[in-house]
Amino acid sequence: MATFDDFQKLDIRVGKIAEVEDFPEAKKPTYKLKIDFGKEIGIKKSCAQLVKNYSKAELKNKLVLCVVNFPPKHIGPEISEVLTLGVPDENHDCILIQPERNVPAGGKLY
Repeated sequence: MATFDDFQKLDIRVGKIAEVEDFPEAKKPTYKLKIDFGKEIGIKKSCAQLVKNYSKAELKNKLVLCVVNFPPKHIGPEISEVLTLGVPDENHDCILIQPERNVPAGGKLY
């Protein structure tokens, strides 16, 4: 069972999607994202399977929640620096977790 101390080890922050590109080399339909976490963390890259529920235009400037303190992970030829968080819809495709209101990029989940 996970403890509260385990939860506190995760650094989950609000980021604003700054750029969205297709990622045709990925095995499943995926976008390459550049996400702005503000001055403290800066811009980080993420790869996310969002193609079925979001267009590139819908994602641009969207606020999302991401784990920013996992080690970088290779996704095909790309490196994903943060884990963009979502939950499955009825078809098991990703729906992003996002703040209910407009909040500053870099804010930490607590």
